Amino acid sequence: MTEIEPGLTGEVVRVVSEDITAHAMGSGGVKVLGTPAMLMLMEQAALTAVEAALGEGQTTVGTRLDVQHLAATPIGMRVTARARLVAVDGRKLTYEVEAEDEREPIGRGHHERFVVDKARFLERVADKAEP
Repeated sequence: MTEIEPGLTGEVVRVVSEDITAHAMGSGGVKVLGTPAMLMLMEQAALTAVEAALGEGQTTVGTRLDVQHLAATPIGMRVTARARLVAVDGRKLTYEVEAEDEREPIGRGHHERFVVDKARFLERVADKAEP
């Protein structure tokens, strides 16, 4: 494991397909990139930024997103989401996130994640699911 320090970056690229449109995701009646899908790409970029620095058995979980969706992106257009780690406070990671399509910026904001022990996290989730 390497040190998790501000400055780490991650990027995810995806072409908008029917299954990630607002219409398909139930977040609107139009066939453009859905806001939930844009947020998913931003979260993936944030995870990618620190993945190599995590210890064995660790992962990160998202806890907060504060994002503006600035512009619509049609089916078939490529979207690039980026995350830059700007602060580390113990297990809490804070990122600046952004997304753009082939023509313009489409989203920006902040995202928080926490480093967790994956097995312990899943154990707590399983305990919660028991009657």
